[in-house]
Amino acid sequence: MTVPTPLPKRPFANGRRQVTRLGLGLAALGRPGYINLGHANDYADGRSVEAMQQRAFAVLDAAWDAGVRYFDAARSYGRGEAFLGAWLAARQIPPDAVTVASKWGYTYTADWRVDADKHEVKDHRLPVLERQWQETGANLGGWLDLYQIHSATFDSGVLEAADVHTALARIKDRGVLIGLTLSGPDQAAVLECALAVEVDGVPLFDAVQATWNLLEPSAGPALAAAHAAGLGVVIKEALANGRLTSRNTDPDFSATSRMLADLAQERNVGIDSMALAGALAQPWADVVLSGAATTAQLRSNLKAAALDWDDRAADMAQALAEPPDAYWHTRSTLAWN
Repeated sequence: MTVPTPLPKRPFANGRRQVTRLGLGLAALGRPGYINLGHANDYADGRSVEAMQQRAFAVLDAAWDAGVRYFDAARSYGRGEAFLGAWLAARQIPPDAVTVASKWGYTYTADWRVDADKHEVKDHRLPVLERQWQETGANLGGWLDLYQIHSATFDSGVLEAADVHTALARIKDRGVLIGLTLSGPDQAAVLECALAVEVDGVPLFDAVQATWNLLEPSAGPALAAAHAAGLGVVIKEALANGRLTSRNTDPDFSATSRMLADLAQERNVGIDSMALAGALAQPWADVVLSGAATTAQLRSNLKAAALDWDDRAADMAQALAEPPDAYWHTRSTLAWN
């Protein structure tokens, strides 16, 4: 590993952490199957645990060398936490040199198979939190900065679960930030309810991670309000699971994305870089996650940090936006591969 020049940082969660604007998520690095378009093409060197750990280390090394200091995992990302923890230990990264986030609430069930009937099972009850908190601690130890409810929704009941809130408040008392991640067309409404959750008069949540991209920007106003209230804001799925990359060959998308492709070509970058630049341009976005599965993808993603977001780009973004229900329906049809 080289000695890098870190990316610029900004305050996060009312200044309790300093974070780089770009981060790396391990959803596509910690397990052999994921729903990103063309994900299967990224594993010509095999999908054994050993091969995937080597790949994860290579991408993590590239991220570190580029100055990335924010890393995001989850219990359901196969061995994502274990890979990240092993890399942090092997590279002797000081805990205060990085911000590490993970999540609880989904259990990985695919048994390292891409063709599994179910890849993960969601359960937001207290026994799952207690078990997964111990597992996360074994993997990430003193590096963990932020622990998040994975995909909080109304139907999971987690926003009304006082026993879960109390347990999370105890974790918070240890100095770990508490957050939640969102998914689906109700992201804004769920976030509004989450902002009202308190334990002993103290707001529970310090951060929120949500889907925001050029196709699905509807959570933007709610995320801006959360940021104004002091929460750290993390953007996930900024590339719409590959739909905002050159791998999207859908004729309908191609017809509506000409301006995006033209802007990327003018700037000599990929579509992915422009899409990530759009996320970085949101003033309330503290961290934008790359979900790269290869070093080449990561390097292309990171070019977003040097791009300007002008009026032409803003006009293009308005033209690309889809109705939230349509976006989430399309996402639900993406195949694990």
